[in-house]
Amino acid sequence: MQTVTNGDGRRLLLVKRSSESSLVRDPDTGEESYRPNESLSAVDDPPLAAAADGLAGPVRRAVLACPDDRALGLLVELVDRGPTAAETLTAAYDLCESDLHGLLAEFRAAGLVRETTIAGRPGYAPTDDADTAVERLR
Repeated sequence: MQTVTNGDGRRLLLVKRSSESSLVRDPDTGEESYRPNESLSAVDDPPLAAAADGLAGPVRRAVLACPDDRALGLLVELVDRGPTAAETLTAAYDLCESDLHGLLAEFRAAGLVRETTIAGRPGYAPTDDADTAVERLR
């Protein structure tokens, strides 16, 4: 597979090339269509990276920030619960404190949670991007 651009600079994935036209896939929609070969130009972008770019930013960041089911479950729980005290999270789930804080640090770096205060205690709240990611994943 190869990454190509069409006449307006949009990146597409080359699925199949024939003598006059090529079958391409739009990474944003997954739609495939035939385009004349002369309207396509090869680019040096890795095709798998171009395919991943088709995911919405919040979803992509959530997928990359969640190394396993527990992490994804924590993100879903934060979205469903809303702002939650850190000690409540530690007590509620089978994560040691260092694992929990490591995951929350990843979520913060990805823009999926923010630090907050709940009843005078440190806690975490999902961002709008976390809400969007979980909604789309559901």
